[in-house]
Amino acid sequence: MTVTVAEPTRQIRIDHVSAVYTAARVAREIAAEAGLPEVLAERAAVIASELAGNIDKHATDGEVFIQRSLAGAGVDIYAADSGPGMADLDYWRIDGHSTTATLGTGLGAVCRLATEFRIRSAEGSGTIAAARTLVTGTNAAAVAHVHLARDGEDRCGDGLALACVPGVRTIAVVDGLGHGPAAGDAAVAAIDVFRRHPGRPLRDHLTAMHRTLRQTRGAAVALARISGGLLEFCGVGNIGGLVLMPGETRPLLSMPGIVGFTLPDAHVRTVNLPEHHLVVLHTDGIGNGWRGAAPLGPLPAPALLAADLAHRHRDPFDDATLLVVGSGTGTP
Repeated sequence: MTVTVAEPTRQIRIDHVSAVYTAARVAREIAAEAGLPEVLAERAAVIASELAGNIDKHATDGEVFIQRSLAGAGVDIYAADSGPGMADLDYWRIDGHSTTATLGTGLGAVCRLATEFRIRSAEGSGTIAAARTLVTGTNAAAVAHVHLARDGEDRCGDGLALACVPGVRTIAVVDGLGHGPAAGDAAVAAIDVFRRHPGRPLRDHLTAMHRTLRQTRGAAVALARISGGLLEFCGVGNIGGLVLMPGETRPLLSMPGIVGFTLPDAHVRTVNLPEHHLVVLHTDGIGNGWRGAAPLGPLPAPALLAADLAHRHRDPFDDATLLVVGSGTGTP
């Protein structure tokens, strides 16, 4: 069983042209840390430069998120802004229509260089873009995430891990009490418990984490397992969950308590999943204001939803972690 633990997401606010070069540098660095070959690291740098350059030249309140991918060996680059949007995306996808003097030739370069690319834009409501660069041969999974520390702090007090075997995904989302190093210690301890035996029953995970976290300040924990068309969920504390289906939403409710201090008799809830669905889990650093009726048409790509929530609904005064898991594979 493969277990991947989320590394910190780097957030770059695009408030000056120098941030475009920062985005390229950070993408190159994260790609190198992930062990990507130099050619893929340079592709990631071009993608980050183009997406950041679009924001610098044409948008407001924009930012870029760069991280190691949970989908496989690669780098995810999200970009989000608050306007003015693009009415004709097909026009800007054509090579040669660069929106600013960056490393490539506009969105055409991003489409060509990225392993996977999704973009959504509308006049007056901004643009959300998500690109992924993966090592050749990687079987990409339909998962997306962000893992951000509170503004001004280097260490995130949340934890996130994803364990995979063919047909089964098991997820652990942890929110250490408060923020900073002590919260981070609690989150790391809980994730270490998960990593050692990821396949065991969800309630057994909570019991084992509870014993370990008694020496820490404690944490909120949510666990989920997706197997075929069935979701199992079990949570304690303030971690939110939601299943999005076309035209319908189903909340995933955690029990009150603190793992490491007061562990309730947390029941495992099961949800039958339709062919098309999104499972969303997030700590309270992502507000609940985005929740509403599910779209009647196609659901958003996981990475576009993750980028949008991180941009529009993140509390900068708290750690923020979210994971979006979609049905199928290969759709970022």
